[in-house]
Amino acid sequence: MTKVTIVAENPASPDAAFRASARDHESVGRTPGAALDELTRQLGDEDSGMLIVVQNFRPDAFFSAAQQARLQDLLALWRAARAGGRPISANERAELESLVGDELDASAGRSEALARELRP
Repeated sequence: MTKVTIVAENPASPDAAFRASARDHESVGRTPGAALDELTRQLGDEDSGMLIVVQNFRPDAFFSAAQQARLQDLLALWRAARAGGRPISANERAELESLVGDELDASAGRSEALARELRP
């Protein structure tokens, strides 16, 4: 199964876009669906089964605005470094990996909260 992640770039901006990524493929679109459609065109038949994760990057009880802002900053640094063919610092990489883990934990927390709401 192919994991596809869709994230909002510059979500507060009127020119907000969405980036879809899976393994070594990326696409950008004005909507999550447009980004996913373009990414799907890049993927082969072996990627027909997909798990799609859409991150809305709005602060909540599970992942704060400060965490989100820092994650966005580190992602921008990482993308710029990757485009320039250089790595980010070990400290920045560790912080980025930690925040990604925190966001994953936050996603699990949101899912658990939703499951509790749906139980009779």
